[in-house]
Amino acid sequence: MVTLGLRQLENAAKKLAITLDQESVINRAANAEKDRRISIRPAPDTMTWLGALLPVKDGVAVYAALDQAAKAAQAAGDERTRGQVMADTLVDRITGRTDAEAKPRIEVKIVMTADALANDSDQPAMVEGYGPVPAAWAREALSDAEVFIRRLFTDPAGQLVAMESRSRKAPDGLAEFITTRDGGICRTNGCDAPIRNIDHAQRHADGGTTSAQNLQGLCERCNQAKEALGWQARPGPDGSIITITPTGHTYVSPPPDTWRPDPPPLSRAEFLLRDLLLDHDLAA
Repeated sequence: MVTLGLRQLENAAKKLAITLDQESVINRAANAEKDRRISIRPAPDTMTWLGALLPVKDGVAVYAALDQAAKAAQAAGDERTRGQVMADTLVDRITGRTDAEAKPRIEVKIVMTADALANDSDQPAMVEGYGPVPAAWAREALSDAEVFIRRLFTDPAGQLVAMESRSRKAPDGLAEFITTRDGGICRTNGCDAPIRNIDHAQRHADGGTTSAQNLQGLCERCNQAKEALGWQARPGPDGSIITITPTGHTYVSPPPDTWRPDPPPLSRAEFLLRDLLLDHDLAA
């Protein structure tokens, strides 16, 4: 006859393990603290799952503080649910927002066309680290934040114009451009890890240029693996990255949605004209 629930059974097993070998449990706990981290992954309907792997004392303390805030708010007549108060309190305390009128000063990259920003188009926007979102949702999100607009020039279809540099290391602006273009996700096929390195597809030592066409965003693991003997990569004419493994297998990473092949260079007059038009649209 079953008398223990799953949590009770788990606790009983932990007690037995501690009783039999307390020292090893303590050692594992000390090592486990090194793995503390924060993670984020998309959820449906423009929501996200934000997770934290913390030492038990810290995790319990954080949860208790949020629970206490929820109880206090509900005792004062707050109509939000307990979960809503806890979630809002977490955001308020992490971002430094202290009341409903304050606006966060945290950078969230939203890539959208000028037409979509000016409420004239419903072309989906892109949130780095999440993916496509409706233009109306992006406009509402921008209205609820302290907005700094960084102009990334695009073609009429909303595709980003490439940048170039003669240096081996991508300058900060170009590196940010690549991260935004690739959606913040490693370009290796099947890898969903966040970008940690801006890497040349064709190695710089082999004549690869430090340009948007030859650069890609990679996670730490994929960037290290690519440098091993026998690995080759090159950019494709359509914006894809072609990788050949030491076993001779070929994999093609498709171009991101924001990529535009071989954009014509813009003259100074065209840049100034776009500046004037965009300033006019935003002021309207």
